Amino acid sequence: MTTILGIETSCDDTAAAVVSDGRVARSNVVSSQLDLHAQYGGVFPEVASRAHAESISAVVSQAMDEAGTGYEQLDTIAVTQGPGLIGSLLVGINFAKGLALATGKPLLGINHLEGHVYSLLLEPNDADIDFPVVVLIASGGHSELVLMTGHGEYRRLGGAIDDAAGEAFDKVGRTLGLPFPGGPAIERVAANGDATAYKFPIAQTDSPYDFSFSGLKTAVLRQVTVQPSGHGRRKRRRGAEKRAQLRADIDIADVAAAFQDAVTEALARVTIGAARQFHCSEILLSGGVSANQLLRHKMREESSLPLRYPPLALCTDNAAMIAAAAHYRFLAGHRSGLAFEARSSWRLSEQTYAE
Repeated sequence: MTTILGIETSCDDTAAAVVSDGRVARSNVVSSQLDLHAQYGGVFPEVASRAHAESISAVVSQAMDEAGTGYEQLDTIAVTQGPGLIGSLLVGINFAKGLALATGKPLLGINHLEGHVYSLLLEPNDADIDFPVVVLIASGGHSELVLMTGHGEYRRLGGAIDDAAGEAFDKVGRTLGLPFPGGPAIERVAANGDATAYKFPIAQTDSPYDFSFSGLKTAVLRQVTVQPSGHGRRKRRRGAEKRAQLRADIDIADVAAAFQDAVTEALARVTIGAARQFHCSEILLSGGVSANQLLRHKMREESSLPLRYPPLALCTDNAAMIAAAAHYRFLAGHRSGLAFEARSSWRLSEQTYAE
């Protein structure tokens, strides 16, 4: 049995959790910065790192208290090493290193994307993964399609070549005047819209396992806004999504529904195709975008394979998933020491964990 403290500060949520055996979250505390960043329409890195520094000590203490455990009972301390915002990552990493020094506990730097994968196992009664499986990790910063052949064994098949799916949701949400984050806001508005009212493009990429959402985002912008014309158009183009004026005849609910339909169709089509190609036993869906109900519906309806996704509370960034991923790394004998550094980019298929 393992007892692991997980710490997550890759973006704008300060989180800590205590997890037993990679399955049971004895605590899972998340301090959200949503109100701080809403005014910017996205995450402001300097604000995020400052807020992490102010709250991390209290968040970790609360997680330990709620779990009813002491540091002497921990097997290891796990912290997100990357990918993410460097300033935010450093707050969590430095705090975790300080704890490791003070308690004498070993330390594990965990890939944030691997955490999203293992959020799927934080249901004690769920069956173990029957490999091979295809994993779609879709969030504000990442859209990755991965073939998983065992614990810690990943092959990257493809991913977003421009905007991640969640990033596209945020940008289109901002264009439509909806609150940040765009994903939940668009899903709420789309519930009252007609997805057939507009036909937005689904990009064809050079690889059958890649996604592209930049053209879709641009198509929405051109459809719903008054386009600048004449002298000065080039000068006004920069930052146009923030200043663009919506056309008076646009039904925002219809646009949201059609855009959501295009994004989810692209994600489902590519993921299901990969699962068939590699004879996978099931499809794993994780990350913030995995909370989208239309995406879940399409995955279920368009494929006969079992579909697994985390409960809504574990779709977005949290520390329980970091501790869950660390469980398997710890049992495999991996340790990170105190010299590892934050990584702003880190593909899941890059096996560079210290051992």
